[in-house]
Amino acid sequence: MTAVTAKMMLNQTFALSQLGLGCAQMGGLYRPSSNEEATHTLQTAWDMGLRYFDTAPFYGYTLSEHRVGAVLREKPRAEFILSSKVGRLMKADTSVKPGEDGWAEPLPFRPHYDYTYSGIMRSFEDSLQRLGLTHIDILFVHDIGAYTHQEMHAHYWAQLTQGGGFRALEELRTQGQTRAIGLGVNEWQIIVEAMQEVTLDCSLLAGRYTLLEQESLEPLLSRCAASGHSIIAGGPFNSGILAGSGKFNYADAPAEVVAKVARLTAVCDAFEVPVQAAALQFPLAHPAVVSCLAGARNATQLTQNLAWMNTPLPTAFWQALKDKELLHPDAPTPGGAA
Repeated sequence: MTAVTAKMMLNQTFALSQLGLGCAQMGGLYRPSSNEEATHTLQTAWDMGLRYFDTAPFYGYTLSEHRVGAVLREKPRAEFILSSKVGRLMKADTSVKPGEDGWAEPLPFRPHYDYTYSGIMRSFEDSLQRLGLTHIDILFVHDIGAYTHQEMHAHYWAQLTQGGGFRALEELRTQGQTRAIGLGVNEWQIIVEAMQEVTLDCSLLAGRYTLLEQESLEPLLSRCAASGHSIIAGGPFNSGILAGSGKFNYADAPAEVVAKVARLTAVCDAFEVPVQAAALQFPLAHPAVVSCLAGARNATQLTQNLAWMNTPLPTAFWQALKDKELLHPDAPTPGGAA
């Protein structure tokens, strides 16, 4: 397995490199990132053979899209796959301060949720201008779900289903302005609901199908495999807890999560397997998963991710995780162990 190895989407639309680059760090997630550092990271990814990149208007309050576009629009357009997101309109606001929503140096644009037909269309057009491109390959509805929006979820869900949000996505796909549509979320349940409303091609599921948790196996991933809906597995380190940061779901990890990670780490140590290598390789064993999307702040981190992706792991290691009930018994594992 290498980063340049491609895995075809279930609906045969196109292939994605098995390791994709998440570009939240290009927006200065948690600490500043310079233009030079972001450019060097993106160029290194290209030189290493990565051809799938994911960004969003929300990342750095439009900063990530600007930086990603500046590099990718100099590349042959047919040679890479780019995804971005809709659901927030970014409006000029001079009151934006460093550190808001975790962005160290956000640009002066404040996000406003809008999943309506006009909101989706406006968000898409704004992204094209920031990126400097004429189309976006994959368009995700960003951060929709009951956990995310709490008491406002019904309101925003109605904007998608009754207010034309999904219709806007379908029109953009029909017109060829995007090649695939789906959700970009941290909640697997909302993907199941959305699949009953509209025909989606793929979704970016962050942190919910990982070495640490596999609750989404049923019913989501089995339905995806049966229907041709591909899954891009984002957040393979679960916000960093599987990479040693102590963070889980963008906050300090609770005690039960820390304890499970310790048990996972003990098995990894017994087999001399880096936890990060197992975390990057595990999701791709499922037939519905077409890419593992990991962020990298700099070229060094990116090179390390690729090395972990290519680290050989013994079949017995995966079986040991199942024997100790650290993996779902029905989860496919690399090498074919079930």
